Amino acid sequence: MVDPRVGPPKAAVELADVVRRFGPQNTSQYGHRMMPSQKKALSDIAACCTPELGRRLYRCDDCHDTFWHYHCCRNRACPKCHGSQAQQWLQERHAELLPCDYFHAVVTVPSELRPVFRRNQKLLYGLLMQVSAAAVKDLCAERRHLGALPGMLSVLHTWNGQLGYHPHVHLLITGGGITADGQHWEPARGEFLVPVSVLSCTIAAQFRAALKAAAPAVFAAIPANVWQREWVSFCKHYGHGNDAVLSYLSRYVFRTAISNARILGMDQTQVTFRWKDRNADAWRTERLPGVEFLRRFLQHVLPRGFHKVRYYGLWHPSKRDQSTRAWVLLILAAPADTVQPPKMASLWEALSQLTELTDQALDEAADHDAALPRCPHCGSCRTRFLGEYPRFGVP
Repeated sequence: MVDPRVGPPKAAVELADVVRRFGPQNTSQYGHRMMPSQKKALSDIAACCTPELGRRLYRCDDCHDTFWHYHCCRNRACPKCHGSQAQQWLQERHAELLPCDYFHAVVTVPSELRPVFRRNQKLLYGLLMQVSAAAVKDLCAERRHLGALPGMLSVLHTWNGQLGYHPHVHLLITGGGITADGQHWEPARGEFLVPVSVLSCTIAAQFRAALKAAAPAVFAAIPANVWQREWVSFCKHYGHGNDAVLSYLSRYVFRTAISNARILGMDQTQVTFRWKDRNADAWRTERLPGVEFLRRFLQHVLPRGFHKVRYYGLWHPSKRDQSTRAWVLLILAAPADTVQPPKMASLWEALSQLTELTDQALDEAADHDAALPRCPHCGSCRTRFLGEYPRFGVP
């Protein structure tokens, strides 16, 4: 794994550079309505990998050069820190997920409801994730569709390619599940899991009912005609086994609103970045005032303590025994040479580790700065720790 603080070579412009240049102006203009988590993200990203967070001095045993190793901020909105944790987890998870087909579903909030979501983020994001999973679970319970309980991993995203506000939920769903008696694994029928039109209507109805019960005042402020708008969702076959899962995780779970690689340049007033036009299947370039760029980015920093990755159905922590049972049933049903036993006691433990990496603030995760870094000059791993310098420390 490449350590983000010493390699690959630093991008010409990183998000941290944009924050340092335009952050004070952004805070001056929008600070009165920013959440604490947004202010903390600006502060953390600006200080990431700088002497402000402390540093360690190392010497390379091969080329004998000395170099500084700066501490990361570990904020989950930071693309540098989040990407590092992602690669570490993915490399360790290859043989730990259910060897079955998987489906990918997406549930998108109608545009008329987005202002309501923006004003009530923690409540409505949670309801959206809960209701989306419940609708899939209810439809899969029907014998005409699956007749079993699937496992679901739900991930909240709030952005589109241009950093616009676009809340939606991605779900990774097992292509099969445990029957009600717990004795059988019921596989999905080919590349079909549930009817999309029914899924959309079910989610819309359940969300309306859940919001009315949880927050009557918020519900009452929404015009009645908004509920007539169609909810957009889709569900398609994603792949089989570990490769499908790891592909999903790398694309949807471990992602921030923008990566450093997408930031192309910056001048005294503007930021240039690229985004993928899904309709045309082509990359586009956009140029925004620096303050507007940060405003768009910060609207995707989640409220403090909100869990953007959640598990439902067979993968819910309360279903730990059924998760292990699913492994047994799948292994018994498959040829001996096609299924590798899990390295951990159960799938539930692997998912618990994913929760720790993605949903807790990364600055509360285990300290990985103590690991010996590669030499930035020759790439050697044979480096020697010389000393620790705390925040703003100088030799």
